[in-house]
Amino acid sequence: MSTSLRAAGALGVAGAAAAIYGCLIEPHRFVLRRFTVPVLDPGTPELKVLHVSDLHLTSAQRDKQDWISGLARLKPDLVVNTGDTSSDPNGIPAIMRALGPLFDFPGVFVPGNNDYYIPRLRSPLRYFLPDKVGDLSGRQPMPWEELASSMAGAGWLDLTHRRSTIDVAGVPVALAGTDDPHLRKARYAKIAGLANQDAVVRIGVIHSPEPALLTRFAADRYDLVLAGHTHGGQVRIPFGPPIVTNCGIDRARARWLHPWDEHMWFNVCAGLGSNPYLPLRFACRPEAVLLTLVPRDAPSAERALESRALTAVRS
Repeated sequence: MSTSLRAAGALGVAGAAAAIYGCLIEPHRFVLRRFTVPVLDPGTPELKVLHVSDLHLTSAQRDKQDWISGLARLKPDLVVNTGDTSSDPNGIPAIMRALGPLFDFPGVFVPGNNDYYIPRLRSPLRYFLPDKVGDLSGRQPMPWEELASSMAGAGWLDLTHRRSTIDVAGVPVALAGTDDPHLRKARYAKIAGLANQDAVVRIGVIHSPEPALLTRFAADRYDLVLAGHTHGGQVRIPFGPPIVTNCGIDRARARWLHPWDEHMWFNVCAGLGSNPYLPLRFACRPEAVLLTLVPRDAPSAERALESRALTAVRS
């Protein structure tokens, strides 16, 4: 056998092994990421924020449902769900069971693009096209209003184009969110204005981390914005960047915690799922994120900055 044939055979075996791993193994290797964020007003006790996103839950995904339920052991002060919760038009009972233990804690949510339309088989090459939204005519709707009503009925706040200040662990936290930016439903003007400066921290909640929206939140003096949508790239070069982000954020910041400017931070959760027709993750494990918010002047703030620098090198 020639050298070229042996090389081709080796590449074929490696490609097959990577595909098997990416489709059958890594999508089930759920992991909890932890970051410390120096955003609280001075003198405020630490707050634990659990950030979940892109669950893409279906009724059949029992391992994922059980893992999500188990996050309640963290006893977060606040849960933030940044959208794409469902991939199953009949999955609301399963979603509510999975999230059930987390409804014991204050929570907020916004929709993602996949919360609005039933998933369908589409070419992955579309992620490389300039306009990734495409024609939505003929798409079958997901029961988003029913899911949103169910989560709100369980105690979480729907932040779609809403500003609110809620009590979290005995202190006021200002929150604001938009509808989905990816489907061009976000109308920031509906929540525009200086964030509540009497709160101990000001948090923006969106699905897709679009730079224009991040800039608007920063201008209104929000301290932290939470987003998802990117799946961290879903397929990444090992120890390197993702291939695409599926939104306007640059590839270097497609997941995890980053400073936006000298005041505001943003966290992109790589999410726990994927479109059921493309159940592939490679070098990008499914995740939830626990953010420990600390005062800007706390001794741990400097350590948080150092930790973030190390994370940036790893990402």
